[in-house]
Amino acid sequence: MSWFIGWGGAALVAGAAYYKKSLTLSGMLAAMVMGTVYYGAGNVFWFGILLVFFITSTLLSKWKGHKKTVLEQGYEKSSRRDAGQVWANGGLGMMLCLAHYIWPHPAWIYAFLGVMGSVTADTWATELGGLSKKAPRSILTGRQVLPGTSGGISFLGSMALVAGALIIGIMAPLLAALSSATFPADGWVWVLAGLLGGTVGAFTDSLLGATLQRMYQCSACGREVEVPIHCGVAGVRIRGWSWMSNDAVNGLSSIAGGIVALLIGLIMA
Repeated sequence: MSWFIGWGGAALVAGAAYYKKSLTLSGMLAAMVMGTVYYGAGNVFWFGILLVFFITSTLLSKWKGHKKTVLEQGYEKSSRRDAGQVWANGGLGMMLCLAHYIWPHPAWIYAFLGVMGSVTADTWATELGGLSKKAPRSILTGRQVLPGTSGGISFLGSMALVAGALIIGIMAPLLAALSSATFPADGWVWVLAGLLGGTVGAFTDSLLGATLQRMYQCSACGREVEVPIHCGVAGVRIRGWSWMSNDAVNGLSSIAGGIVALLIGLIMA
């Protein structure tokens, strides 16, 4: 029965997101599969964490969206998420949920909190950091860079990053108590795992964006962008590995966050 409930809830949320143009058709289908597994193999805790990420990220992407239009033109992916983005953000968490379903162990939970803290923190940083009135600075050199530049960080974006990681950490024990009627004894460790794992993961995303992510220079305006076509003309690839797309960066950084959270859980619990 839980699988049917998961499918129904996922279909409702994903369908509404598709209607509101927050998901493409492929993104909606991927989200339905993912949500079904999160609830069917997990429970309110796993599904709830996914919803916290998805709902907050969607709302922030819509908030003052007109001010982010120019920035999005240089991004590989837009705020309307496709299947690739859905899997990059929630796929690893789904695998951890399945692993816990097959072999229940606290380690899967700690890693999950780091993974979801990372993708939430990164999304919050992108959506709110793009509204900063001060120019971002390169995470490598500290020099000012144009808004939207991969690897650029700002004070506002960094604070949003920490807040996004923290919300996952805070919601985790609350959702666990809701699903089992018992507050977890190591709930404070869950908060720390989500916060620190998410923070490290999101900053890893910026570091990879500044070094290994494939980037192009627009032949018309000269901006450094993630897309090969900008201003209607083909750009020149200037750095990065050919396979290191935005989705790959998201996936690797979430793995880093998951490892940090796992270590925190194993050491402190």
